[in-house]
Amino acid sequence: MRDPARSRPPWLSRRTVRLRLTALYGALFILSGAVLLAISLGWSFSVQTASPPPPAASPRESRLAQAQARIRQLEYQVTALSDHLHSVESHQILVGAAVALGVMAVLSVALGWLVAGRILRPLRAMTAATRQISEDDLHQRLAISGPDDELKDLADTIDGLLARLEAAFDAQRQFVANASHELRTPLTLERTMLEVALGDPGADAATLRSTCEDLLAVSQHQEQLIEALLTLARSQRGLDRREPFDLAEVTARVLQARHPLASARQIRIDAALALAPATGDAGLAERLVANLTDNALCYNVPGGQVEVTTGVRNGRPVLIVANTGPPVPADQIQRLLQPFQRLRPDRAGEPEGSGLGLSIAAAITKAHGGDFSARPRPGGGLRVEISLVRTGVSHPVAAGHGRTA
Repeated sequence: MRDPARSRPPWLSRRTVRLRLTALYGALFILSGAVLLAISLGWSFSVQTASPPPPAASPRESRLAQAQARIRQLEYQVTALSDHLHSVESHQILVGAAVALGVMAVLSVALGWLVAGRILRPLRAMTAATRQISEDDLHQRLAISGPDDELKDLADTIDGLLARLEAAFDAQRQFVANASHELRTPLTLERTMLEVALGDPGADAATLRSTCEDLLAVSQHQEQLIEALLTLARSQRGLDRREPFDLAEVTARVLQARHPLASARQIRIDAALALAPATGDAGLAERLVANLTDNALCYNVPGGQVEVTTGVRNGRPVLIVANTGPPVPADQIQRLLQPFQRLRPDRAGEPEGSGLGLSIAAAITKAHGGDFSARPRPGGGLRVEISLVRTGVSHPVAAGHGRTA
């Protein structure tokens, strides 16, 4: 059996915007025409007047009275004839107005259909162009021309969305390529070390033991890289739960664990930790502080300095980490916030690192709804400042005010 819905035209098979606009235009015209017709007919009927028939003349009336009565009777007859003619004309006017209203209603529906199609033409063009855009050609744009109206604003908004999607896809592809390279490098190194050890016929127990120790070191670096990637993915996903914590207490705990590394590198840590109550994920916040501190210690100079400050500014908890180190160009800051980006792409003269420290810190800050800013220091190094969301829960003041190492 044939489906009647499939036999209908596409514009009738569903309630399109064009069909709704056409129905709206037609209904408004018919309603306004009917109201206008009712007002006109009501006014015309209200002007009709009828004079009562004159009273019968008495035989005793004088000739003058009879003449006056005759005149009144003639006036009544003229008025009655005029009313009859007016009624006939009103009926003809009503019929003609009804026919004209019907014809104009059909014309208004047709014109409404054409006008609605004209108005919605840019929307159809945007729909067709958007359907043709896929993941592989996000560089295409709608580029709708015309007056600066709501439809043009919609097209420009879609173009902006496509630009952001293109940048996000490019960043994702770059991230996957960089992650694959970073993960493949230690695997290749491990394979090479095993092949060399197994291919040496004169290898003794000491040589094999040294190879195993090197493999453990490479595996540890690979484990740290995977952990950093998992942390980055977790922070980009957002927070699953929120709990109050003290940013100063978290920072004090991280600095306590970094004192041996700072002493080994001959770097002094100056800490001024004031109460900084916040809300969010305390584990991610600790990773945030650890990444900033490790970055400040790693990219530093012998005898350098790291300044760590916590407190509250404008009602929000603030963490500031500043360090001495090599000069950082201001135009490279945004690039360094991306995953696997280092100051020197060739890694010449730079310490070993995954290039994820700042990107993880920025992602964790964003997951907490905070603000992340980094700028170079005049004498070299970076000054990183973050602000998180404040909580109303009180915390004890963290120990470690003015702590140095």
